Amino acid sequence: MRHLKTCHHSDTPIEFVAANQQQMLTRIAARAIVLKDNNILMLYTERYHDYTLPGGGVDDHEDIEQGLIRELQEETGAKAISNITAFGVYEEFRPWERDGYKVINMLSYCFSCEIDSELGETRFEAHEISNGMKPVWIDIDEAIQHNLNTIANSAKKGLSIERETFLLKLIKAELIKV
Repeated sequence: MRHLKTCHHSDTPIEFVAANQQQMLTRIAARAIVLKDNNILMLYTERYHDYTLPGGGVDDHEDIEQGLIRELQEETGAKAISNITAFGVYEEFRPWERDGYKVINMLSYCFSCEIDSELGETRFEAHEISNGMKPVWIDIDEAIQHNLNTIANSAKKGLSIERETFLLKLIKAELIKV
């Protein structure tokens, strides 16, 4: 899969990552790109006031596409997921002060796919519910502008907003037909 970008959080510069290789967790995630004309299926998270692609961590027993399908079904209620096509991988390094680790290397494998037009029931995890997460169809330009405004003006923003905004701009440039 093509490499889209490598991003180092400000608290994990290259030198820090190199010095902490033994205390780095690698996490594989799968993220879905679902388009209908200029609209994209996103997750709005009230806590962070941002839009993100549906997806999340791939479980140990799953391959990446199985993880993508499971996450997309859980977070959006998507049905009949088909035409899964690799888009690219976004790599990031973030601080991670848990379980003896200092750094997390997140590899987000992004895939475009198609789903039935009607969404079913979601199955959010407790933290997703408490963060106020919900699936929404939104014009991609509105999602980009919203995230840019959140980056510029909100102290609530989460660590993923830079990744998501980069991906939205790339999706618009490469997958949206004008």
